[in-house]
Amino acid sequence: MAIDLYLTPGSAPCRLVLLTAAALNIQLNLNHVDLRAGEQFSPDFLKLNPQHTVPTIVDQGFALWESRAISRYLVNKYGHGSTLYPEDPQSRALVDQRLDFDLGTLYPKFVDYFYPQVFGSAPADPEKLKKLHEVLGFLDIFLGDEKYAAGSDLTIADLSLVATVSTIDAAGISLDDFPNIHRWFELVKSTAPDYENANGKGIKAFKELVAQLKAKTEL
Repeated sequence: MAIDLYLTPGSAPCRLVLLTAAALNIQLNLNHVDLRAGEQFSPDFLKLNPQHTVPTIVDQGFALWESRAISRYLVNKYGHGSTLYPEDPQSRALVDQRLDFDLGTLYPKFVDYFYPQVFGSAPADPEKLKKLHEVLGFLDIFLGDEKYAAGSDLTIADLSLVATVSTIDAAGISLDDFPNIHRWFELVKSTAPDYENANGKGIKAFKELVAQLKAKTEL
């Protein structure tokens, strides 16, 4: 039986779940939630997730939200022996650190810089861009001579980070000053299972949404 996934395709957190499921060859039943239409506030959805956020999964009656928690759960339940979330405590801690960096630092800095421009018609704030560049610099240092974000194997840390980095790239923010990120980004795009379907399609949806919102502000 397929796992139900409630999602918005352009969302980076939703794309993390799609990437993780693809890497584990898990079948998903996709349920699109139109956030702009308020579908997340429907009584049925609120019963599943009172925080009314996407992504949300339902696996045989078990509801769970927060993309990184979902990804850990999927590997723990369906990826026994997978290197996506290693069992060695130190290796797993490094994956967790990268996931927490994405959740608490990188993605919020991008949102803080870019979303006010798209959703609030605010001018670009150079100070916020400077802060985003600073945390991209941290990621560039983390990658260093490593093949992937947390070592020599593809993990859910890479899938989480690539969902964010591809969104930053799609927003037109240059990665040219971060050679390690650029190298790693190209590697993950070519090695993450079913990358184009799991992440590429969502990036196209994100670009289309941004174009629509920008067009409205220019009228």
